[in-house]
Amino acid sequence: MIQKLEQYNQILEDVIDTLKSLSTPGGPHENTLLLVMGDHGQTLNGDHGGGTAEEVETSLFAWSPKTPPDAVLSVLGENSCNFDLHGKEVCVSTMQQLDFAVTVSALLGIPFPFGSIGRVNPELYALSAGTWDNQRTGINACTPQDDLVAWKMRYAEVLCVNSWQVKRYIDQYSGSSIIGFSAEYLHHVEELYSKAQANWSEVLKPTCPSETAKGEEFKESASSALQLQIDAYSSFLESFAKLARSAWTEFDLWLMGTGLLLMILSVITQAYILVRLNAVCQPSDQECPSSRIIPKLSFAFTLVTIRAASLLSNSYILAEGRVTNFLLATSCIAGVWSSATNGNFTIEEFIFLLLNIFARFGIELGMSKQIAGPTATKDHPVSIICDIFGSSFCNVSMDIFPIISLAMVTCIVLKLIAYAVHQRFLKYFIICGTILSYAFIANYWASESTLLSHTKAVQEIGRSLAPRFVYAIGGLSLVISVLWRLFAPVDSLKFNKRITSLSAAMLCSWSPTILMLLGRQGAFVALICITGAWCIIMLQQKYQKDSKLDITGSCVANPVSVTQWSLLAVCLFYLTGHWCTFDGLRYGAAFIGFDNFHIIRQGFLLSIDTFGVSHILPVLSLPFVAIHCYNTASKKSKVKDVTINILIQVHLMYGLITAITTTVTIVCVTIQRRHLMVWGLFAPKYVFDAIGLLLTDLLICLASFYYS
Repeated sequence: MIQKLEQYNQILEDVIDTLKSLSTPGGPHENTLLLVMGDHGQTLNGDHGGGTAEEVETSLFAWSPKTPPDAVLSVLGENSCNFDLHGKEVCVSTMQQLDFAVTVSALLGIPFPFGSIGRVNPELYALSAGTWDNQRTGINACTPQDDLVAWKMRYAEVLCVNSWQVKRYIDQYSGSSIIGFSAEYLHHVEELYSKAQANWSEVLKPTCPSETAKGEEFKESASSALQLQIDAYSSFLESFAKLARSAWTEFDLWLMGTGLLLMILSVITQAYILVRLNAVCQPSDQECPSSRIIPKLSFAFTLVTIRAASLLSNSYILAEGRVTNFLLATSCIAGVWSSATNGNFTIEEFIFLLLNIFARFGIELGMSKQIAGPTATKDHPVSIICDIFGSSFCNVSMDIFPIISLAMVTCIVLKLIAYAVHQRFLKYFIICGTILSYAFIANYWASESTLLSHTKAVQEIGRSLAPRFVYAIGGLSLVISVLWRLFAPVDSLKFNKRITSLSAAMLCSWSPTILMLLGRQGAFVALICITGAWCIIMLQQKYQKDSKLDITGSCVANPVSVTQWSLLAVCLFYLTGHWCTFDGLRYGAAFIGFDNFHIIRQGFLLSIDTFGVSHILPVLSLPFVAIHCYNTASKKSKVKDVTINILIQVHLMYGLITAITTTVTIVCVTIQRRHLMVWGLFAPKYVFDAIGLLLTDLLICLASFYYS
């Protein structure tokens, strides 16, 4: 570090020497001001971005070819100069970061930023020759100004404009903000501004010295009046900055602690209910084979803990998709190793592991924010592939591959409906709705394709009407499914078949809309989602057979399977190009099928696009895990009680995983509340996780009513 600092110090010296040689009168850098600064500091062990003094304080070096007069320097250095250990005078002052924008604006002669509440720094402002050059006569055109009075006059003028701008911001903020500032403190700030303005009017009154008064005495009087005016404006600006700092950068630790405590109690309650449910359902004459369950439970808890703990780092929040995919692949490798050791390896484990590789590449190159624009960067892998095979091949593939993927998804969904839906009317209605929805999606993609020639009318119909038909069919399917749940005879089907019918109907109602909003990448993502869900369900069924657990046992659902389900949902979120930042929202999805903005409609579509594959579809798919558990169950148990028991356990496990992650996110954002990236990363991550938790809990509650 010392070597690097010396290197940059030498660079800085070379730059200053060059500026000196070119700053002679009439030279290109006669009026140049050099500013060298750091964005943050660091501790002795290299930590940076936190809230300690070493991290939030940094250096600012300013150099001007014109040195302010000694009279100005003597005033500026009164509070900043001290003697070091060797008796040498060292002048080092400090300034707030919020003062920088207005100071540079004043030096450049441009308007102050409206949202800035800083104060023009006197030392930096004095480095401009125009602030103290004796360019005009005295305050009242009676006597010539000296350098100090000239500088104070100009600094008071700039503080006047500075204060007016801050006062304008206070008035607008107080009138539009819901919370605003304390009325008492705001009144105090208003009085300071009024007093400063009244004094300024007195300073500007045209008065000349009397015959008996000496010129020096008049200059001292003028200098004192200007200094009082500077102090008045500074007092106003500092008071409001203190008020704003207390309102915007201070945190209510009691409220934060209360919220965190409620989340911890929620996690404990869910875990307690899950344990009690297993204890109640455990027959007295049966012992749960804990030798098989405890390792699974420990492994699942470890995966959840590692993912949650990684959120303490802003770098890991940015790389959360890759971290989650790594943990999911780790669970796959552990399953393959266990199966290979026991000699019962299955094809589903190999497919699931291969699927994770595709998902990793999808997160890296496919469906990510980096290629959301019209063109990819030169170094991007997609661009490299296009260079190898040719741009024409790349364009044709990007048009044909989504249609092929959509056809495969359609076949799989139709087979799912034929297998899962047992009520004839509901089955045929969902099949017709699914075929129509996917046909409209294909029509929408074809209308945007460059391979086919379309008239303008055909393109307009495909781009506007096709998405609306998909939304309408999905909404109608959702209504029919709910009505069938409410009014269909309860005993017409076995309870487990009734749940599969309801689950399939609900999934088929939501999936076309989500697929439409995801765009061309949606079909490929849907294939990954379906394949991953199938692998997890098959592996859960295999675990149930290998463990030889009675379905009424206390350890019914495999916690690793539910954890994998949760990790897969997070991978799908990042696979579709989403990010846990506000600029990571795919705003274009909210306007698919619509040109005009309506806050409720566009907000609803944006919410479905953001949380569709990460929360809506995974929660609605959970009953299939429970049903497949039931298929390996003991036939001695009552069907309805067994199925409800498994459903509750699976939903509680999934909700508990989400709650643990959100709780740790709250802990992380509380610890990092002074972090440099608290508003850029930690706070948005907390918002996304909190909304996701609320949505998950809401869907679980609705599902409990829907399937009961």
